[in-house]
Amino acid sequence: MSRVLLAALAVLLLGGSTASAGIFPRAKATIDTGARTIRIDVELADSPQQQALGLMHRRTLAREAGMLFRFERPTTGGFWMRNTLIPLSIAFLDGRGRILRILDMTPCRADPCTVYSPGVAYRSALEVNRGAFGRWGAGRGDTVKLRP
Repeated sequence: MSRVLLAALAVLLLGGSTASAGIFPRAKATIDTGARTIRIDVELADSPQQQALGLMHRRTLAREAGMLFRFERPTTGGFWMRNTLIPLSIAFLDGRGRILRILDMTPCRADPCTVYSPGVAYRSALEVNRGAFGRWGAGRGDTVKLRP
């Protein structure tokens, strides 16, 4: 009986878009382009466990939504798309939330998976649906901030 419960819990945590979405705190954020301010809903990935799971196994991501990965100190590590089902764009941000670089990422279903690295140290990273930054007119030097 306990194996069945454990298996059911694993499916709930990893198997679907709504199940994995529930383990991340939610917040509101803005992207200031200078010409306009875009408001988006974000899920926060602060712990190593949350960061490792990220948007894996999700079938959809709302149009004006994303996931913000926040790190305790600057890092240069890359992101990969293993078990990620939706194409994403990622903005790497400095300590003040300024966009340093934006990359488009493709889902990876089998090893080896591409590692997407910005080539600079960053403090946080924002993943959104692929092409959203372009649609919003957001680019290098624009600012991402959490709203109170």
